[in-house]
Amino acid sequence: MVNQKLTQEAIRERAQEAFRNHLKHLSGGNIEAWVNLWQEDGVLEFPYGPVGFPELKKGKADLFDYMQNFPKHFEVQFTDLEFHLTVDPELVIAEFKSVGKHRETGNPYNQTYISVVQTKDGLISRYRDFWNPLVAIESVGNVNDAVRFSEK
Repeated sequence: MVNQKLTQEAIRERAQEAFRNHLKHLSGGNIEAWVNLWQEDGVLEFPYGPVGFPELKKGKADLFDYMQNFPKHFEVQFTDLEFHLTVDPELVIAEFKSVGKHRETGNPYNQTYISVVQTKDGLISRYRDFWNPLVAIESVGNVNDAVRFSEK
């Protein structure tokens, strides 16, 4: 079979589909499928994390270790997804919200996000996760618990 070059629009759709699957797997609690959306050396960055929160996680093993407990702690649905067109079709800029709760405290976890996600060949290579740490702290209970969650 002849390898056909993908159009810019097909590359963009593939990148956006990886992002949609990211949201689907997180809200569904399927962390193994979520990790499989990443390049082997993918990087997840948290520019607005509170003091003591990790600045980044790198590589599939580190990503899995970090996110494996997310479904145990949070019940969320992602809503209001909006993509912003970029010159680079493998770059996804998305705004969206989450509606949910922290499972142990019962406190709401209603978050607003802006994500800047670089993909390569349909897999996530770098994800910059912009979110409000105050929402997470209030949901978990306090800043120490929010940081402790990030260490599990």
